[in-house]
Amino acid sequence: MLLIRRFEEACGRLYMQGKIRGFLHLYIGEEAIAVGAISALRPDDYVIGHYRDHGHAIAKGMDPKIAMAELCGKSTGSSGGKGGSMHLFDVERHFMGGHAIVGGQMPIAAGLALSSKYKKEDLVTLCFFGDGAVNQGEFHETLNLASVWKLPILFLLENNLYGMGTHVDRTHAGGRHIYEVASAYDIPGVQIDGMDVLGVNECVSEAVKSIRKGEGPRFIEAMCYRYRGHSMADPTMYRERDEAQELGIKDPIDSLKNFMIQFDVAGEEELAKIAAKVDEQVNEAVQFAEDSPAPDMDAMYTNVYA
Repeated sequence: MLLIRRFEEACGRLYMQGKIRGFLHLYIGEEAIAVGAISALRPDDYVIGHYRDHGHAIAKGMDPKIAMAELCGKSTGSSGGKGGSMHLFDVERHFMGGHAIVGGQMPIAAGLALSSKYKKEDLVTLCFFGDGAVNQGEFHETLNLASVWKLPILFLLENNLYGMGTHVDRTHAGGRHIYEVASAYDIPGVQIDGMDVLGVNECVSEAVKSIRKGEGPRFIEAMCYRYRGHSMADPTMYRERDEAQELGIKDPIDSLKNFMIQFDVAGEEELAKIAAKVDEQVNEAVQFAEDSPAPDMDAMYTNVYA
């Protein structure tokens, strides 16, 4: 989780320096979901996500240097510098990308799961999406098909309470209990604390076991909170400064650190060494991205299909 946090903080600095351009949606505060969920999968399971995808990519094993180069629009990036922040891909690791269209990844996730079932592969597809996607038609269409066909797919809703700048209580009749919608499609659903990495891992592990048994899709709503704005261009004027504190939200990284110390999993000195190693890894990623060349102009005409 700390690697994702430090990576995102570095991204924010590079954006302010004009080295990352376009849109940039940071995952700060939600790290426990990506780490807890993806660590419950096998390396060959599929993961697909939304535009806030840096944390998912790194948790799935993408090299931070390759990710940072893509964010900076460099030729050494995962998509040759053409995709940027919202389009990280690592097919080798079965990370099937972030997707800029809200809800657009959901039908693709169903296709991945259908392919696995058709080929009789023992694979699970984990589909991340936000609360803003649940009002899209693709959400309902995908849940319906996944249930009818009993697809091996886990729907993981990262409910950070805000779709851009609008609170979920104003945009969805289910408010903060969106998981109940899954029952309309005969899909078992549950709501969990998305700020607790161990709790996320336990819940996802159980869901994945059921899916591998052929029991059909599962739905998890992970309640979380993003500490930064919707994107770097968002001043978050719609939120009270002390909202997170008033809601009793605890930082997932601090919580895990306190747990590890309390139960003698790791001491302060060991954790400090880990933090130093993470900082070094992020610095190397930034340096790699800055030193990498921009795409050649001829690349403008490659990978164009229409």
